[in-house]
Amino acid sequence: MDNETVETAEVAASEGSRRSRGAGGGASARRAARVQTGSGQKLAYIRRALPVYEVLDEAGAALIEANADIVLEEIGIEFRDDPEALAMWRAAGADVSGERVRFPKGLCRELLKTAPRSFVQHARNPENSVEIGGNATVFAPVYGPPFVRDLDGVRRYATIEDFRNFVKLAYMAPAIHHSGGTVCEPVDVAVNKRHLDMVHAHMTLSDKPFMGSVTAPERAEDTVAMCRILFGEEFVDQNCVVINLINANSPMTFDGTMLGALKVYARANQACIVTPFILAGAMSPVTVAGTLTQVLAEVLAGAAFTQLCRPGAPVVFGTFASSISMQSGAPTFGTPEPSLVSFGAAQLARRLGLPFRTGGSLCASKVPDAQAAYESANTLNSTLMAGTNFVLHAAGWLEGGLAACYEKFVMDCDQLGAMQALMRGVDLSENGQAMSAIREVGPGSHYLGCQHTQDNFQTAFYRSTIADNNSFEQWSAEGGQRAESRANTLCRRWLDAYAPPPLDPAIAEALAAFVARRKESEPDAFA
Repeated sequence: MDNETVETAEVAASEGSRRSRGAGGGASARRAARVQTGSGQKLAYIRRALPVYEVLDEAGAALIEANADIVLEEIGIEFRDDPEALAMWRAAGADVSGERVRFPKGLCRELLKTAPRSFVQHARNPENSVEIGGNATVFAPVYGPPFVRDLDGVRRYATIEDFRNFVKLAYMAPAIHHSGGTVCEPVDVAVNKRHLDMVHAHMTLSDKPFMGSVTAPERAEDTVAMCRILFGEEFVDQNCVVINLINANSPMTFDGTMLGALKVYARANQACIVTPFILAGAMSPVTVAGTLTQVLAEVLAGAAFTQLCRPGAPVVFGTFASSISMQSGAPTFGTPEPSLVSFGAAQLARRLGLPFRTGGSLCASKVPDAQAAYESANTLNSTLMAGTNFVLHAAGWLEGGLAACYEKFVMDCDQLGAMQALMRGVDLSENGQAMSAIREVGPGSHYLGCQHTQDNFQTAFYRSTIADNNSFEQWSAEGGQRAESRANTLCRRWLDAYAPPPLDPAIAEALAAFVARRKESEPDAFA
């Protein structure tokens, strides 16, 4: 999508979303901004100025693409429990044998020519709409943990109250651009109904963009129906307002649940992130090149299927890649090989012409300690340098994704702000060159009192909300708190200061009525 198209879409979002914003939001928004950062500044999604880092030369990238074509043509991908999908592939010219689909060389790439290189996901507050693709990077929270580590240090099953708290935190956090999806799994609500409460929370407690339910096709349909209430049916048909996560059941399989959700969203013109979920050595080869080959083949098949459902539907090249301990089989994070997979997959996505998703602040640690920090920093750095467009699990991930941690969420958000500053690159404007300061100070003096420093001191350097840079004596006098303790205090402060964004009362009433009606239509199911 070129800049002119993006600007046109943003204007459309402003017109289409204005009715849902309501009045009286200025005071609460300013209050939230003051709590969010020391500077009181809300951060827009990243437009990276730094170049991406690539690990494959032309010959290497071409080799992996050729190997992926061999996988597609000779081995094939299974599309399980979905006769309609098999019929669609057969009609498109693929060789279908049972549930195995083999693809003539070039078929998937030809289908993907209709997919947009970049697109806007619209938020109900158009100021929070995001571009996905190009040089844009969007941070979204952790996704999927059944457990939480709460502010009292207790590891327990997540509840709907926890879910709502994490939505509030994502709304408050200046460096989180997206509300995410299943930020934790609220096990106190019936499996067949919790998606309604989760989507409703995203729509009402935040005005940032969000993700939809994929755990059953009918739950995807509920998500789309709620989006039509929030944004209007015609606007949804012509614009992306929800994005969703479609995982391949690696190796080389898509199951009926994922395919059913994919069809619902793609046919509604909503975005799918087609993501092979890889634990290398178990679900892909142990080598980086072998994993990249399988990832590319799986994405080509899944992403091309979105275009069979509706040409032009937005789709994202996703990958989640981790190594495993060859002694225990447990997933490991922050290690070099998954970083190389991220770099290579991002490069393949750009060559294919699709936006790219990977990474986050990933770790295997059970608490927000030094292991969590090191592993998350390693993963996040490679995520950014790869040129990732949509970063899931950017904040709150703990214990290999089994737990969402309140303290780590706030600590991760602090690092996301630092990464946002880094990605801006070097300011070469007249102010950035600072020649006036150099002339004013001259040899042998200092810059602390010069006019340029006075003009820029509030914004010159990223200011951490978590780090303590005071003297040992002052740190001791203030209680000698560790970083996670300071994060705990800040997290409580954010939740205490939360004020919901305004929503048109008629839309709020219609959403609540839809949720109530759907919940009443079937009995609870907890399995």
